[in-house]
Amino acid sequence: MLTYLTKGTCSKQILYDVTPDNKLHNVKFVNGCSGNLQGISKLVEGKDIDEVIALLSGIKCRANTSCPDQLATALKEYKARNADK
Repeated sequence: MLTYLTKGTCSKQILYDVTPDNKLHNVKFVNGCSGNLQGISKLVEGKDIDEVIALLSGIKCRANTSCPDQLATALKEYKARNADK
């Protein structure tokens, strides 16, 4: 399970898995608006990470970001770290 420490949101951390074929699984937000974040987790389950990035990047709430935007940021960082693999 991968961990991303969020910035500027009520949620403090995002936990997630990415399969070898770049599908997103087991997304869990730590803290934040429980119902909304459970909904986001279910909606992105099994989706390609590029699709999730395209859907969620740029959504704003507080501090010019949001929990969905932070998930997109986490996935962008994941892709950057794993580009050579």
